Amino acid sequence: MSAIIVENVSKKFRIPHEKKTTVFQNIVGLIKRQFSYEELWALKDISFEVNKGEALGIIGRNGSGKSTLLKILARVLYPDRGSVSLDGKVASFLELGVGFQSELTAKENVYIYGSILGLSRKQVNKVYDDIFGFAELKKFESMKLKNFSSGMYLRLAFSTAIHAAPDTLLIDEVFAVGDEAFQKKCRDKMNQFKAGGKTIIFVSHDLNTVRQLCQRTILLHEGRIVSMGDTENVINQYRALLQKTAPK
Repeated sequence: MSAIIVENVSKKFRIPHEKKTTVFQNIVGLIKRQFSYEELWALKDISFEVNKGEALGIIGRNGSGKSTLLKILARVLYPDRGSVSLDGKVASFLELGVGFQSELTAKENVYIYGSILGLSRKQVNKVYDDIFGFAELKKFESMKLKNFSSGMYLRLAFSTAIHAAPDTLLIDEVFAVGDEAFQKKCRDKMNQFKAGGKTIIFVSHDLNTVRQLCQRTILLHEGRIVSMGDTENVINQYRALLQKTAPK
């Protein structure tokens, strides 16, 4: 049974040709209608399905459309063409500290982030100790987040997301700033998540983690799917693509 269905999704961005840095320049450009843009199609006719309980990897070079696709799945962005269907509760972990307020304490932020992820205060209360226990940050619960390191941010955000008990988890490079011990802890938790019949979409440049977590992977290049299937085969095609497109 499908947890995610993506059909013919395309997304474009408009890139201004001329940078206007002052209010006056923008007003003049508006009056004279001199704003000009280049259309960049970040995604072009993307279609795939993900089954419930499956972990799907998405790999590709920088600028290939990986994060754009994940943001569309998270409904942060909307496609210009095509449609996306997601079944069940979705939690996304797209950027470090998204949804957090630096002037508030870790405790206050867990309740705020939990509400963003669809949890009531009563539901956060039930998993509160588990969140801080997994993140190993109990003694810092009253500290303002502006005093947290990037690694502490990561641990708290990931722990809150995973304890929101979503049906689908969307993840973009969450292990980039965690230490080795916490990276392993995250991988183990995600494997438990998958074993429980939950769905994972995992975007990463860490091919070893993609290999360990995902049986099936998509390779994006210049906004298009150029390969989709067995993870090891797709990784080999990605490496061949990197060699082919490497500067001479």
